[in-house]
Amino acid sequence: MTALHESSLSSVALLHRGKVRDIYAVDAQHLLIVQTDRLSAFDVILPDPVPGKGQILTTLSNFWFDKLAHVIPNHLSGIAPEEVVKTAAEREQIKGRAFVVKRLKPLPVEAIVRGYLVGSGWKEYKKSGSVCGIKLPAGLQEAQQLPEPLFTPSTKAVAGEHDENISFDEVVKLLGETRANAVRASSLALYSQAAQFAATKGIIIADTKFEFGEDSTGKMYLIDEALTPDSSRFWPAENYKAGSNPPSFDKQFVRDWLEASGWNKQPPAPQVPADILQKTADKYQEALRRLMN
Repeated sequence: MTALHESSLSSVALLHRGKVRDIYAVDAQHLLIVQTDRLSAFDVILPDPVPGKGQILTTLSNFWFDKLAHVIPNHLSGIAPEEVVKTAAEREQIKGRAFVVKRLKPLPVEAIVRGYLVGSGWKEYKKSGSVCGIKLPAGLQEAQQLPEPLFTPSTKAVAGEHDENISFDEVVKLLGETRANAVRASSLALYSQAAQFAATKGIIIADTKFEFGEDSTGKMYLIDEALTPDSSRFWPAENYKAGSNPPSFDKQFVRDWLEASGWNKQPPAPQVPADILQKTADKYQEALRRLMN
């Protein structure tokens, strides 16, 4: 499979290249989002793509958008991506890796939900007994399930800069109390229902990130992508044991390699060995297979 590091479409206007997604204008009401094979880690785009990753993100997102549509509407328009480009070569380029979505105003927060004590949360807990400033019981172990899922929002950083954790009070200042409460409630409901389903497939969703947008009437939608290995930490249930960080079905595999490489987490990122990229692609594919079987 040929990896797509960057899309190149001339029949629609490019608006933005993000860490993973290329966004094009279809018309005044719709956008075309192309999920490339770029990989972002520690908020830096890596120089090497993961073959097939964009198709996996798209397939899984579509699966979750459908399964969780009763919790909150999503940004999908129902228009086939192949209908909005003009040439066979462009249709082939976006095949299986694109959405046509409603044009919405993104909310300026990353809606993160943590169900387990791991990663930066574990590091903070060891120092202060809290996660993102939320006090937790003493004596918890690494990777232990939290007493209840935590909503731990952050800012949205541009490429090359790092997201920063913010308090719920700061979310209220950004969004207003009603919208902030809706974002928190929707995030926790989406996570809880997805985690319950994933558990039946032998996958633990340790944490995840959602993004939301609103239309001109103020109606809120789930946008971007959802519950994929790019935005979530997936663990195989059969290897889970509190007290150690389980192997992941997600880009944690690349994160671990980068941590061990001595990289300072500032751009540019180092070249990632081909075998690490292939193992990452295999992890993504296995997550897809398990969840959708």
